[in-house]
Amino acid sequence: MKEILTVLVTVAGGLGVFLLGMKHLSEGLQAVGGRSLRKFMGLATTHRMAGVGTGIVSTLIVQSSSIITVMLVGFVSSGMMTLQQAINVIIGANIGTTGTVWIVAFAPSPEILGLIGLSLGGILYFFLRSERLHNLGLAVLGLGLVFLGLYFMAKGVTPIRHNPDIQAAFTRMGATNLGEVALVALVAALFTAVIQSSAASIAIAMTLAAQQLITYEMAISVLLGANVGTTMTAWLAAIGGSAEARRTALAHTLSNVVGSLVFLPFVLPALVPMGKALFPNWNAVTDTAKGPMLLGIMAPIAVTDTVFSVLRGVLTFPFVKPFARLIELMVPSTGEQPHLSTLKLGVHLSPVIACDQALVEVQFMRDSNLDLLGCARRVLTGEADEDDERHILHREDILDNVQREVTEFLGQVMVKRLPADVAERSRRLLRLTDELESVSDEAATILKVTRRLRSNGQEFSDVSRAVLLKVHDRVAAFAGKVSPWLVSPRPAIDIEQVQAESSEIHDFVRECRRTQLGRVGPDDPNSPMRVLVELDIINAYERVRAYYLNIAETLAGGKR
Repeated sequence: MKEILTVLVTVAGGLGVFLLGMKHLSEGLQAVGGRSLRKFMGLATTHRMAGVGTGIVSTLIVQSSSIITVMLVGFVSSGMMTLQQAINVIIGANIGTTGTVWIVAFAPSPEILGLIGLSLGGILYFFLRSERLHNLGLAVLGLGLVFLGLYFMAKGVTPIRHNPDIQAAFTRMGATNLGEVALVALVAALFTAVIQSSAASIAIAMTLAAQQLITYEMAISVLLGANVGTTMTAWLAAIGGSAEARRTALAHTLSNVVGSLVFLPFVLPALVPMGKALFPNWNAVTDTAKGPMLLGIMAPIAVTDTVFSVLRGVLTFPFVKPFARLIELMVPSTGEQPHLSTLKLGVHLSPVIACDQALVEVQFMRDSNLDLLGCARRVLTGEADEDDERHILHREDILDNVQREVTEFLGQVMVKRLPADVAERSRRLLRLTDELESVSDEAATILKVTRRLRSNGQEFSDVSRAVLLKVHDRVAAFAGKVSPWLVSPRPAIDIEQVQAESSEIHDFVRECRRTQLGRVGPDDPNSPMRVLVELDIINAYERVRAYYLNIAETLAGGKR
């Protein structure tokens, strides 16, 4: 019992070190090249084969198909990529993720490589001040932990080779027929879905195979299941999100499930013999410090994993267009604005992509405010009906929620390790959401004070209405000028010219306020109440002007 407990603790600890290493490796590589990776993935929109190639290279760079898939969820949700383009990248990502298996297969001495990685990574991470080298050090530390995790898992399972009861249990779990292959694949899929790392599942299978605890056939069966289980990560990012996000996750799952089901009957008659034929000495026993091991078995497992991924991609690639249409039929669009707070940032969402998604919400707020200003003008002219007034109040509530969701969303992003430019962009987006939400508050204020005037049986005089409309038009034109700059990449802004125009509007509004104060007189007993409402409206427009000036200065880099 003590021996079994020691084995479980060692293997579980090794798995934890492996997963922690994968996390640091991915975060470090994203921090080093996150923005470049985002631009590189944009190549997927140029050609179908470019999409596949982008998926392969991007996954090799970050060593995680899960990260690439979650990035695709963000791209498709934000409209930066179509579902068809995302499927092409998924095909490439499934091939690229086999790179980790090759590292595991051909690592000459995991414990030595792990210690070297920790030593070099520690120097870069703790003793150098350059941000890029600091992040690179985190990635190297992660790689070192990956190798140490492999070492501990291999060391942990060594004692059970000599336990006849455990050996008998593993023998009973063979993969000698189609049913047993399917069962092993199912268990591997469930295990991978829990730990969210196909590389870890396959590494465990390779370690057990090297220790002669499971057969080569079982290891190949694990490959099929692990490739299905890894799709759970995309679902964690998409559940509760937009229809586009769910479509991307479903496309990933279906392509992997269909590929595994198609090739499942060929595991024993084709894939296993292929691997053995390519490596005739795969079953040669090598004596190591941990005892005799089948180290040669790792190479055919890695080759079979790559061949399987390529064949699955070949099966899917010709049918990407009808496949995307099928997914769209299965997950119809709701037409609703996605809520960012429903995305799960715990599943490796790239901070760069997170900022892109937050920008989509900021642009929604931008467009909503221009719409609200148009409604406010109809309120002043008396042309607004009940639907317009309900729309103003309802949209103002929506923008309150959007600001809260973006704040929570970016708050989770900013607790991660971020490059300086991404951290600055996150802070800028937070500032923009605050300014835009304040604009919607002022539109609601204009409606509310106008209703207050009406409730007292009064209306704007023709002269006062003309003044208010002039103020509105000047401020709305300024808002219309600033709003198009809320895009990425940001255009060049002549902030001095913007500030001069804002100052002119400020002087004009101040003169209008003085003029309205002069309209209070003894000849009109209702004038104080009416002028007070008019001043409230003018002050609301003055604040709107200030908000849009703040937006322009924030975009130009003058405010934080």
